[in-house]
Amino acid sequence: MKKIFTLLALSTLLAAGSVQAQTPCTGLRYRDIVFDDTIVSNITYGSNVTMNNSAITLKMDVWMPKGDTATQRPLIILAHGGNFLGGSKTGGDVIQLCNDWADMGYVVASIDYRVGMTQFPFPGPDSTDATEAVMRAVHDAKAAVRFFKENYSVGGNTYGIDTSNIFFAGVSAGGFMALHVAYLDDESEFPTWADTTNQYGLHGGVEGLSGHPGYSSDVRAVINIAGALGDTAWIHPGDEPAMLLHGDQDGTVPYGSATIYLLGTYPLLGVDGSYSVDARLTQMGITHCFETYEGEDHVPHVGSAAHYDTTLVITRNFLVHLLCGDPLDCSYTTAIGINDLPALPSLIDVYPNPADENMNVNTSRLAGNDYRIELYNSMGQLVSTQAADTDGTTTINTSELPAGVYMLSVTNGESVWTKNVVVK
Repeated sequence: MKKIFTLLALSTLLAAGSVQAQTPCTGLRYRDIVFDDTIVSNITYGSNVTMNNSAITLKMDVWMPKGDTATQRPLIILAHGGNFLGGSKTGGDVIQLCNDWADMGYVVASIDYRVGMTQFPFPGPDSTDATEAVMRAVHDAKAAVRFFKENYSVGGNTYGIDTSNIFFAGVSAGGFMALHVAYLDDESEFPTWADTTNQYGLHGGVEGLSGHPGYSSDVRAVINIAGALGDTAWIHPGDEPAMLLHGDQDGTVPYGSATIYLLGTYPLLGVDGSYSVDARLTQMGITHCFETYEGEDHVPHVGSAAHYDTTLVITRNFLVHLLCGDPLDCSYTTAIGINDLPALPSLIDVYPNPADENMNVNTSRLAGNDYRIELYNSMGQLVSTQAADTDGTTTINTSELPAGVYMLSVTNGESVWTKNVVVK
């Protein structure tokens, strides 16, 4: 169950605490789920030829916040995983992120891209084959960025985006794409062992020929979930910020620098995983966050509500830092920009936690102040509210509530204290 919380009652506080350079950053926008979403499917964003020289049309689905009137919204382009052999723009590794990011106010484009390796399964792919597969996908990724910039320039900005705030995100193979979109940006870095003469669909240097020439493929920042980079030497001072998330027991894509094996069988080439990318970004002084899922294998956000929630919240923290000027917070938190009263945590006791029939909130040390106690479920819905009994203990009946993680909020004017609580 997700536990990112919508604090509708606190919108004015968030607005007061955020940088006002961009009006859309006011309130809970980009910080929490405040919209429903709508989707436009199978939009053509480019074309090229496959490794077999077959023409292919490149498609994407675009998710947007429903009913939103803003016309200058940040865009997240998202690429799925699949070992560069398969996967889908509607796959389980990306679909919930599309939904939730759009519900936060972003425009999200989930893209399909060219997959396949010429020597798979026989006689077996090698470093050249793998590199060429990555480069085809990266060419498509850059075409997707250029599609939106061309649409903004001459197409009437159909999707209501701000081209100065385009982010590229990816899972597994898509994470490779995100890192290469950001850091493989010079012709001299293009891998010399990729055969751009005899292999189809590889012409056009680092930019490729998948569509919309003449427009920039630069992005504001990238989000890499369990991907890797061909060489961290491609990262230079002043390059794009990055959000990195990776399990330290990943058996599919190396956490550090190591040889990657396709399907655990075919040795491909040496790559630099998130741990190594983090070290290089730190060395180069580039803004970034790095979240290690300790003891976890590949893409832990898939199939784990807790890890998905962590992924969503930490990427949220990273993005609102860049968009709104909120302080960079690379840790798991449930709220951003709230002016917490520092003394409150030591003045409030909550027990038992986890709770079964009842949860007690002891506010007797608040010295008679008028505080309100509220309980929000994982969808941000208010499920309980009452005035705090500052002479003793306030009891919340949790017996009828579904099991899961909730957020307890104690407020007084602009003083706010929040705590995660669990109902069994």
